[in-house]
Amino acid sequence: MDIVDLILDLTVQGVKALYGQEVSKKSLIYNATRKEFEGDYTIVVFPFTKAARKKPEQIGEELGQYILEHSDGVIPRFNVVKGFLNLVVSDQYWKEYIEQIVDRKDFGKHPSTGKKVLVEYSSPNTNKPLHLGHIRNILLGWSCAQILEAAGHEVKKVQIVNDRGIAICKSMLAWQKFGNGETPESSQIKGDFFVGKYYVLFEKKFQEEYGLWQQSEQAKATYAEKKKEEQSEEGFFKAYKNRYFNNHSQIGEEARDLLLKWEANDPAVRQLWTMMNAWVYDGFEQTYADLGVSFDKLYYESDTYLLGKAEIEKGLEKELFFKKEDGSIWVDLEEAKLGEKTLLRSDGTSLYITQDIGTAQLRYQDFGMDQMVYVVADEQNYHFQALFETMKRLGAPFADRMYHLSYGMVDLPSGKMKSREGTVVDADVLMKEVIEEARKRVAEGTSDVLNLPAEEQEDIFRKIGLAALKYFIIKVNPRKRMTFNPAESVELQGQTGPYIQYSYVRIHGVLETAAQEAIDLSLAANYESLAPIEREIIRQVYDFPNLVLQAANDLDPSLLANYCYELAKSFNKFWHDHSILSAESLEAKAFRLKMSKTLGYVLSEGLRMLGIEVPHKM
Repeated sequence: MDIVDLILDLTVQGVKALYGQEVSKKSLIYNATRKEFEGDYTIVVFPFTKAARKKPEQIGEELGQYILEHSDGVIPRFNVVKGFLNLVVSDQYWKEYIEQIVDRKDFGKHPSTGKKVLVEYSSPNTNKPLHLGHIRNILLGWSCAQILEAAGHEVKKVQIVNDRGIAICKSMLAWQKFGNGETPESSQIKGDFFVGKYYVLFEKKFQEEYGLWQQSEQAKATYAEKKKEEQSEEGFFKAYKNRYFNNHSQIGEEARDLLLKWEANDPAVRQLWTMMNAWVYDGFEQTYADLGVSFDKLYYESDTYLLGKAEIEKGLEKELFFKKEDGSIWVDLEEAKLGEKTLLRSDGTSLYITQDIGTAQLRYQDFGMDQMVYVVADEQNYHFQALFETMKRLGAPFADRMYHLSYGMVDLPSGKMKSREGTVVDADVLMKEVIEEARKRVAEGTSDVLNLPAEEQEDIFRKIGLAALKYFIIKVNPRKRMTFNPAESVELQGQTGPYIQYSYVRIHGVLETAAQEAIDLSLAANYESLAPIEREIIRQVYDFPNLVLQAANDLDPSLLANYCYELAKSFNKFWHDHSILSAESLEAKAFRLKMSKTLGYVLSEGLRMLGIEVPHKM
């Protein structure tokens, strides 16, 4: 018997019996009772005033009495505060609930829905290592996938590797011009870092060229011709940089020529591209393994952009798109208030939307998914709005099932990161930093961890450090921009991953000790009166399955992250105020052990869905 269903059913029946009003369960407004009032669940009675023609307080008293009389003792008492009916669930119900779930290994998981969901995340360019921004993307994608699976969906985790395009050609050209045959092996640099070094070098060389050009007569004439009213020379050249790259830059022309040769399948260019991408893939795989994430299938832009081109040509033939005088192909999205969007450049080279069109078609052929979720930063909001509208124009059967999980960018206390300028925080470096911070924090205390073998110590430091990193990022609503502070994330107090881990470690330690005492856990049935904090904990545990569903429906792992923190906080209050192994009676000890075991499972399972491991010692 589900307690919320019982309360809602009795409310529907009571409103009908007392006031002759038909109401549906879905229309009822209810929530957990606020902590300053006695009760577990609160029904809002204001909507019934018209039918009852009575004051809210009187309705609350009458409806409360009806529920009390028809609940078979499950609701032993109630109170009314203005238009809010606060219902108290019996201790017996909560004790029996713990008995029902204490040994369940599927608690929080839901039956199969038959729905297939594809989640795309990470999707990096092969011209630089993964960085802090990628980490937020990866952690959101991974945790959403785990939560969706727990909600009963079949989930496929994928990424599109952006392995072609002008950005990749910049790294290739820089290595060609300045690499002198250097390799990751010869330089002892991880592959993705090695290629990223040349991407930054290209930008440096381009900036040098642009700086010299700005001193030329051509640049002064361009400024005089194109400047806006009262625009400074510095402001003009800052804004003009991309146009210079496309129209004047020598190194830019060489990079574009490399891209055209790549698309023409030039053997030497393709060989260089294959070699450098292989270096990057090796680096990516190591980073993914360190983060504890994986994918079911990888797609490559170098494969899918051709499919996108074919779809665009078909759309042009059907007059869904149009060609401009310079040969570029566009789609008119004015009806959707998105303006006109370029689908192919004038020289025939593709754009991100080109490959995304092809990739979406290919994925549908592969999986026939019911929903396709793209985890991509909010700076790409327009891109995905345009993509989804374009897929509708093409008549894709899945066009209305594409969803952009738009998340805010990640800053550091020092400000915004810039990949081309080499001012990003690389994922590998950040992981090492938080693990080192965890090692330092443990060494400052008197933890038993320091007595363990070195290998076990390192595993615990890794779990604590990565929990700090992951939780600090996931606890923020995905839509919000955030600032990551490595030192704050590792704190054992406050809303951090290590704080929740420590709560689990306490539970694990108690259960280990109790296992050696051969305690008769059946005595838990005779425990009579629950303490208020015990009731609160059980009600929070009861909320876990529904919280998983809500997080899945909203694609918001922060709901689960914050739930785990609140549950850990309640346990630590219980730990402070009550004893478990030295409880006042054997019955209390047995019940609290069962409650703690259940709570420990929920914490570990909730953290698992967030990609966080739990240590047994801290």
